[in-house]
Amino acid sequence: MNRYKGKKALLLSLILMMTITLMSACGGNNNNDGQKNNAAAADSPGTTPDSPAKSNEVKELSLFIDASWYPVKEWKGAVAEEITKKTGIKLNVTVATDDKQLPLMIASGDLPDLVFTYANIDRMSDSKLSYPWNELIEKYAPDFKIDPTRIAIHTMDDGNFYTVRNSFATQEEMAQNKYSLGSDGNPGIAVREDILKELGNPPIDTIDNFVKVLGMVKQKYPDMVPLIMDKDWIEQYFLQQFGVEGLLDGWYERDGKVDYAIRQPEMLEFFKFMNRLYREGDILAENFAYTNDQIDDQYATSGKAFAHSHTVSVADMDNIKVKNAGGSYTFQMLPSAISKNAKAVSSGLGFAGTFITKNNKDPEASIKFLQYLASDEGKKLTMFGVEGEHWTWNEDGYPNLKYDPSDADFVNTNGIKWWYLYNDGVTEGMLSYVPGAQKTKALMEKKAFTVYKPELGLIQLQPDSEEKTIKTKIDEMIKNEKVKIYLAKSEEEAVANYETMVKNAEKIGLNRLVDWANQTYQKKKDLFKK
Repeated sequence: MNRYKGKKALLLSLILMMTITLMSACGGNNNNDGQKNNAAAADSPGTTPDSPAKSNEVKELSLFIDASWYPVKEWKGAVAEEITKKTGIKLNVTVATDDKQLPLMIASGDLPDLVFTYANIDRMSDSKLSYPWNELIEKYAPDFKIDPTRIAIHTMDDGNFYTVRNSFATQEEMAQNKYSLGSDGNPGIAVREDILKELGNPPIDTIDNFVKVLGMVKQKYPDMVPLIMDKDWIEQYFLQQFGVEGLLDGWYERDGKVDYAIRQPEMLEFFKFMNRLYREGDILAENFAYTNDQIDDQYATSGKAFAHSHTVSVADMDNIKVKNAGGSYTFQMLPSAISKNAKAVSSGLGFAGTFITKNNKDPEASIKFLQYLASDEGKKLTMFGVEGEHWTWNEDGYPNLKYDPSDADFVNTNGIKWWYLYNDGVTEGMLSYVPGAQKTKALMEKKAFTVYKPELGLIQLQPDSEEKTIKTKIDEMIKNEKVKIYLAKSEEEAVANYETMVKNAEKIGLNRLVDWANQTYQKKKDLFKK
């Protein structure tokens, strides 16, 4: 009996201990579940599991920039870091060594994830090379809204659009934004203030008066170059002064019909003027052969040139460089118009566009990356810098910049502007509004005589077409023949060389090209009608 009672007591004790253990275990499990639920609740606001930017997952995409002159070579700086933070995308950047590199890459099929180009828009707009944006947007980013005008002007003959250029704005968009003035991509000339003062501050309000001042400089400072020109900005300022409505390789429109710019009546007067500058010793013959776009800067900022032809920011940029080098002189901008005939026609459809190539390892991430850049936040971040750190928003409708946008070293180091793989002309144009800056004044003057004709930009040649071949041959011929006009020994020889250039263009097929251009223009110009 005693042994039985002992066993019974032991059994009851074991049951009691097991019960207590199970209850403790259950209580412990409930507490753990509660901790997990609380942790999940703490992580949930504002996050999504598949958001790379918010899960700290960074994807690397390769980008080729088809511009050997590009000042930013690596994905670094405040803007790049902030874009990566917002999108989860980091770019492995390669900048072209020359203008032949991308065509060779296309031929070999050796393309990166993304290509940013201005010279090869038509060539890259090919379903064999690039993904159509419209297909990627429909599949991966249905809330990525692009306005119908931009879609229409980028849609190719196959019904797809493969990119949207940056820097584009309609006349209405620009008119509605008074603080949007345009970009650096406008011509300007700066002159030495100290020398102008020594000459008695003669007026430079006409083309003839400008030439007179150059002559005075040449006489008083025989070792100084009166006018030095950036190799890519030789013609633009003076073309505008003579009322030429396009560049040498562009189109102009009169009475509803288009023709090639070299046949515009005002073009001959422009060539005669440029030849006059050469014959009178105001410009250097070798200026037309420069392959380095820094040579003109060196002339201007080392005190070897009086006038410097480049963009509307040339005075502001030169002044920074001179000051940093310990110099004491300054440049001032000429008025944007020194002729009653001054006229600027904006026929561009933007500058450059980004392509998502068929080699792209993550098309979904790529189109969403561009969608962010296209947002209001993305455009402002790209163009102005990091909000709060680089700028604050003025209630009047423009950014109060905490830096000088003409300070190339600061801008490039921080990656401001140059990651505009998607942007627009309105946002970019606001970067130029800096009260008191010479660039701002020059652009406000330019805006006053600018006419917008983007319909001319719709005359787009298809890659490998007969028209493209004709235009390429004509443009190559013009590059060679125009220098003969500039460097002619007399005005009569300059005129003869100009007439030879036009005849050569006609022999190549200019009339056929113009007929095709008019047919295309008539079909597409209605896009811009109200």
